[in-house]
Amino acid sequence: MGFSFRGARLVWHDKSLLQFKYRIHQITGRSRGISMEKKLKELTVFLRGWINYFGIAQGYQKCIDLDCWIRRRLRMSYWKNWRKVRTKVRNLLRMGVSESLAVTCGSSGKSYWRNAKTEGIHIALNNEFFQKMGLISLCDRWVEIHYG
Repeated sequence: MGFSFRGARLVWHDKSLLQFKYRIHQITGRSRGISMEKKLKELTVFLRGWINYFGIAQGYQKCIDLDCWIRRRLRMSYWKNWRKVRTKVRNLLRMGVSESLAVTCGSSGKSYWRNAKTEGIHIALNNEFFQKMGLISLCDRWVEIHYG
């Protein structure tokens, strides 16, 4: 049913984790032709159902790692949607990034995945931004399940 035992601990099976990541890849894909709001809504529904089922297992550190990975995928998707350098710089400035950092990030030739980890994008698309957009945190939900 998606779980394994390691000693006396209940953990997620490796295949379940691979299926989870594959589904996240599908939802947060860069070339999907839907708005980011719909993408976030679909992702939130999936994450809520997944953590409600798999949250009984021991895996707090994995939840932290998965949360970081999911947010990076979303940042990458936003970065791809903005397309042109002018749009990237304008959006970074609008979200509170300094002008020099916005220009540096916006004109970077790095791939979308590498750019998603830069300082300017982290300032603009921070965790609070995603929380306001309605994205749930696997860590927070895991703590609620285990400690009420």
